[in-house]
Parts: sequence; C-alpha cells; structure tokens
Amino acid sequence: MDNRGLCGIFLKLFRCASLDGDADRLVYFVVPSNSSSEIDLVDGDKILSLFAVFIKDQLSILDEGDMKGKDDYKARLGVVQTAYANGAATDYLKQLGLEVVFTPTGVKYLHEQAAQYDIGIYFEANGHGTILYSDQFLCWLDARNNELSSISKGSEAQKAALRLLAVSKLINQAVGDALSGLLLVEAILRHMGWSIHKWNALYQDLPSRQLKVKVVDRTACVTANAETVVVRPPGVQEAINAEIAKYHQGRSFIRPSGTEDVIRVYAEASTQEAADSLANSVAAIVDRFLGFSSSQ
Repeated sequence: MDNRGLCGIFLKLFRCASLDGDADRLVYFVVPSNSSSEIDLVDGDKILSLFAVFIKDQLSILDEGDMKGKDDYKARLGVVQTAYANGAATDYLKQLGLEVVFTPTGVKYLHEQAAQYDIGIYFEANGHGTILYSDQFLCWLDARNNELSSISKGSEAQKAALRLLAVSKLINQAVGDALSGLLLVEAILRHMGWSIHKWNALYQDLPSRQLKVKVVDRTACVTANAETVVVRPPGVQEAINAEIAKYHQGRSFIRPSGTEDVIRVYAEASTQEAADSLANSVAAIVDRFLGFSSSQ
C-alpha cells in the first residue's frame, strides 16, 4: 500500500484538529473519504455547543441527586457569543434551555461577560474561547463532592461532581488555550461515546458570507446591541432590515473595522446563494451611505 492509501485510512479513522500559530484557537475538521476537495469544518460554535451540552447534563445529574431538595444552590450556566456566531448554533443552544447572551466582537468582551456566571462558556466561531468557573461555584462544588462521597460514594451525582471538578482543572480559565481545549473535547467525546460526525450533526450551520467595504471614515458607523444594530448614520439599519426581510432565515449586520477604513458585512440565509445575495445587497447599502460615492 502506498502512502496515499495510508493517508486515506488515517483520515477515515481519526478526526483532525487545527491550532493557530500561538495555540489559542482550536477548530476540528473532517476530510471526506470521497474525491471531494471540501472539508467539514467543526468550528468554535460546535466546540461551545459540545461543552455546553456536557456541562448542562452534569448539572442536571447533580440536581437529580439532590437529597430531597435540601440544597437550594442552583448554579447559573451562561453561554456567551458574538454576532458572528452562526444563527443555527444560537438557536440550538436556546432550544436546550440555555441562557445565551451576546457581546461585541473581541475576547475581552466575551471573557468579561462569561465571568458573570457560575459557569460561563464563550467561544468565537474562529475557535478562541474557554470555560470560566466562579470561585463561589468551585467552593460549593468541592463541598458537594465531599458530601456525596461520604453518603453516596460512586453515585451518578458524585460522578457528575467529579467530572465538573475535572473540567475546572483541565481547561485554562485564564485565556483561550487550544491544547487544553483539545484535551477537553477528546475527553467529552470519549465519555459520551460520540464520533466527530455525531458531534457535527448537533445542528446544521446556516450558509453565510462575509464581505468588507472601503469607506471614507469608519468612525461614521456607530453600532449598538453587541454590534447588531446600526445607530448612525440614520436610515442604514432600516435599509438593512428591508433587505433581510426578503430572505428566508436571513440575518445580517455590519460593523466598522478596528484597524482600517472598511465596514465588515456579515450575512446568512437558508441557502448559500441567498446569503451571498443578502451580503452583496447590504454591502451596496454601506457603499451608498458610507462609501466614497456617498461623499461625491
């Protein structure tokens, strides 16, 4: 068997992961075994969803193991995303009954918001994220584990407490760390008996498109509500809303770049053709209100 055959077997048997240069971002991917050149990307939204499902399950087991409701403490689990998170991911997390909040783009905003919860999970679609545990929750969890160990050692509730404690020791809570994130993904998949295909099938991403439009002055564009609504110039958001309404499952927003005079456009819809069309329409709106033609 030549090397190409060995490579094909490897890709069929193993999932693949990719880390960026400084190893603070992580994504997984699957290379199809057929002749297609496309890969299936399992991005930060899917990593967040896997972590959220696992932690929610462990908290539920702990609640079920509560001795006749004597423990009134209920951990608050929160999921933090930016507007760049795929809409299908957000819908999936909300359908699980999880609290989902949005912040402006940037890890500093995500991290700050996640710290408001007993357990806060944040990830950008690009794979940068982590899980935060509050000191109060860790103290309670440690005490609960000791209590369960003394009265029902080996019970499902005690195992859940141990798993949650193990997560806190494995994940790097100080900053996004792709290596610790990878180890946690592998541990959860092993525990749940999931393949990467089952994990990837949690939901199907909506097709999306990102563009950028050169403008005279990016500071003329002011946004609010975690960068999802344009406040200035007047009329821009109304024009964007009118375009969104034309597309099934349409969503679009714009935000000024932090480094160059461009406005970034994000759009998603039920088909790739529709997402592309919506992105182009919104880009035209940006050019009309903020582009060089608007100053002539």
